[in-house]
Amino acid sequence: MSPEKGTISVNTENIFPIIKKFLYSDNEIFLREQLSNAVDATQKIKRLASLGHYTKDLGELRVKVAVDTTAKTITISDSGIGMTAEEIKKYINQVAFSGATEFMEKFKEAKDANEIIGRFGLGFYSAFMVADKVEIQTLSYQEGAGPARWICDGSTSFEISEGSRTERGTDVILYINAESEEFLQEHRINDILNKYAKFLPVPVQFGTKTESVPDGEDKDGKPKYKSVDVDNIINNTNPIWTKAPAELKEEDYLDFYRELYPFSEEPLFWIHLNVDYPFNLTGVLYFPKLKNDFEIQKNKIKLFSRQVFITDEVKDIVPEFLMLLHGVIDSPDIPLNVSRSFLQADSNVKKINSYISRKVADKLSELFKKDRKSYEEKWNDIGIFVKYGAISDEKFYEKAKEFLLLGNTANEKYTLEEYVIKVKDFQTDKEGQLVYLYTVDPEGQDSYVQAAIKKGYDVLLMNSPIDAHFIHNLEMKLEKTALKRVDADVVDKLIVTEDAAKHELTEEEITKLKTIFDKAIHNPAMKVEVESQQAEGMPVTITMEEWMRRMKDMSKMGGGGGMNFYGAMPDNYKVAINANHKIISKILSADEAQQEAMAKQAFDLAMLAQGLLKGAELTAFVERSVEVI
Repeated sequence: MSPEKGTISVNTENIFPIIKKFLYSDNEIFLREQLSNAVDATQKIKRLASLGHYTKDLGELRVKVAVDTTAKTITISDSGIGMTAEEIKKYINQVAFSGATEFMEKFKEAKDANEIIGRFGLGFYSAFMVADKVEIQTLSYQEGAGPARWICDGSTSFEISEGSRTERGTDVILYINAESEEFLQEHRINDILNKYAKFLPVPVQFGTKTESVPDGEDKDGKPKYKSVDVDNIINNTNPIWTKAPAELKEEDYLDFYRELYPFSEEPLFWIHLNVDYPFNLTGVLYFPKLKNDFEIQKNKIKLFSRQVFITDEVKDIVPEFLMLLHGVIDSPDIPLNVSRSFLQADSNVKKINSYISRKVADKLSELFKKDRKSYEEKWNDIGIFVKYGAISDEKFYEKAKEFLLLGNTANEKYTLEEYVIKVKDFQTDKEGQLVYLYTVDPEGQDSYVQAAIKKGYDVLLMNSPIDAHFIHNLEMKLEKTALKRVDADVVDKLIVTEDAAKHELTEEEITKLKTIFDKAIHNPAMKVEVESQQAEGMPVTITMEEWMRRMKDMSKMGGGGGMNFYGAMPDNYKVAINANHKIISKILSADEAQQEAMAKQAFDLAMLAQGLLKGAELTAFVERSVEVI
């Protein structure tokens, strides 16, 4: 073959700077793309053989990666279908042209067509992100084909000549540029292969490793071993998501989880995804045991396309509320060059998102119905997923209503429907509104919880990281229902079922009480109110209105319109004086010197009940209490 020179068919002379800067965000992608092409070429020859279109010996089908630090090259070799000089012109020189359509048409009797779709074109040109020059040595499987060589220095000029390859397949040789010499280090290539090639469907060899093998016996008849160098195959070609669930045991799923996340606790359970219409998708999603600080758990789902790792940022593919799951998703219907804007617009991505949400809902429903006791035991971990889903996905909420649980301080669990039945008779106010009481800190708010329980009320436990948002969302979804924290008001006013009880204090006495307590408290953020309550209640109760509590709680999770209620906006509390309590009568009848001290002591007791008494104020309270004793 006489050498032939030409110009690569591209729409602009600046295609290579575009490839280098914008097509891929991470230059290590170059190796993923070359491996993908090599795997495709290998799978094509296997498919041709299975269809009877190639009858010669297939030989050893694997992809090899080799680094030459002296020549400063990385070579990716395969024994796939190879290319003729004409095919190089067609597939390599016409950037963005894919041979997949023509190939599929020629072999359309193949049922599992996805495995033979190739990706030539821009993927190949990612090599120029790290290479000054790229060379192809290739020999086609076709009868009578001769070896061909293609070389390009990163401009739009190329040269095709007779090649030197003697066996079917292709070598892609990258002459690494000065800025990218990090990729000539063995550990760097190892890291990339471990990331992108760990589950490729064709064996990938990188160098050799030492293994111990039997070597006869010693003089005492004991077996001897010797060390030998063997090919280092770095990937598992048949990961569990490529298998049918019926082939797998529980231990297989657990082993795979340990392989993916070696230092994590074992998962609660998992979902095996397998669908081929209207899109292709396989995968395994695991429900991990969550810690309260669940933000750090995100980005643990790995996205693959035909066993090629793409990314662990799956925000558009997986519903937001399931970003806390772990595992893998593999779909050839997701484009290899992952672009956020493209993913959001892609119809398959939207369908996959909905499918995953539905499968998770079906799995949770199945677990709840099959073994409610076990489901309830896992609720502390499952609950975050379910509540998050109920907040963010209306379709999921409709399914979740049957397995979304509310837990109370007695460690009892109820579905939404069951809880209405439990509390409607004694927690409906005089306006016909059902009131759910809750605590976020059962120990810190114990006095308020106990006061509510003594009145016959039930108190829900809402202390997960997402409950501040969930409470608000639940109120919007449930008809004529309000949620109030147990310390949002005095217990008699949390659920008003009748007109307030009367007290016998005069206006003059009320004014006097307010003056005494204002002096004792000396804090403008504490608003003193004299109220009629049960005589056996607390003399003083400190509360914060429900709306204020919610804004504070939501601000912790980044809600509340960006306002920081611990900084820019001061806390405002109500100090409720129980006009019917005998201690209040004693304060009124005490001499002026004692009134302020008694009021301060009663107020500090209320502060103590709210967990607000700290530092010097707490020390002073303790010293006063000792004096009183």
